[in-house]
Formats: sequence, structure tokens, C-alpha cells
Amino acid sequence: MRQALRAASLIALLACGVPAAATGCGDSPVHAWLDFWLGDWAVCVGADRAGSNRVSRALDGCAVVEDWAGADGTRGMSLFYVASPQATWRQVWITDAALRPGGWKEKHLVARGADGGLRFQGEIVLADGRRILDRTTLRPNADRTVSQRIEMSRDGGDVWTTTFDALYRHGLDTTCR
Repeated sequence: MRQALRAASLIALLACGVPAAATGCGDSPVHAWLDFWLGDWAVCVGADRAGSNRVSRALDGCAVVEDWAGADGTRGMSLFYVASPQATWRQVWITDAALRPGGWKEKHLVARGADGGLRFQGEIVLADGRRILDRTTLRPNADRTVSQRIEMSRDGGDVWTTTFDALYRHGLDTTCR
């Protein structure tokens, strides 16, 4: 049965014009763009611990999974993937408060910096129908930490307000001081 499923998957890929060698993502350069963020992290806002984060590759390198635990007991998860054929990174974020505005988000890559940093942007729809732009910038630092800034704009992108500005330090038990 398993061999029949593999054969059917291969036939479907070939019918779509995708070569058989392209089924895995582990060697794809674009799929490595988030590699600087892989690992277990203490998330620090100044000297305070905001939470912990585990970021790992999944599905033969075709996706990156983020598992967030806030110091206040909140939880969240992201799935990052490259949408084909455009080769555009996308993010789906969901929290344990998914029913409130911002409890779930979908973002797409809007910029890649010369330093390898990535910026994702999407919208949060409020109960009254208003839309708030929401963007996240991840940047690798020379000391192997990662900076994350989340910003929102209520005016279509003219003015951005930082809502979260954190430094990721390697190791779940690492202190922020």
C-alpha cells in the first residue's frame, strides 16, 4: 500500500511538470533562509524573559515550525513554508487565543535584507472590519543571537508602532541578564 501511495504521488508530481528530484526541500537554497533561527531559544525583552521558543525544520526541510511558550503561560505556533511556484515564504501563526484579533495571522515575505534578515507582513482584521497591518522582522546577529521586531500600522503603512522587540539567545535555560 505504501509503495502504491509513493507511486501515485510521483505520478501526480510528474503530471504537474515537477521533476522527481524536486520532492524534497532539504537542499533548496531558498528553504535555508530561516536556518539562522533554528534551535532552542530564550526570548528576552531587555533583561526580562518573555518566553522560550523552539524553531525546527520539518517535512524533509520543506517547512519550519515555531513553538512559542510565553512567560505568562500563553502558547503559539507558526508554520513557515515556501509557496510554489512563486518560491515565496509564507507564515501561518496561531495561538491559544485564536478567537481574538491577532490570535491567528497569515503573513508573507515582503523583504529579505542583505544581512539575511526576513520581513513578513499580513493583516489583522478587527471585529468591526478594520484592518491593521502587522509585520515581523527576523535578523541574525553576529553573536549568533536573533533579533525579532513585531510592528503594527493602523494607517495603511505610513506609521509603524513596535509591539514586540526581542532578542533570542541560544538555549532554553539561558538567562536574559
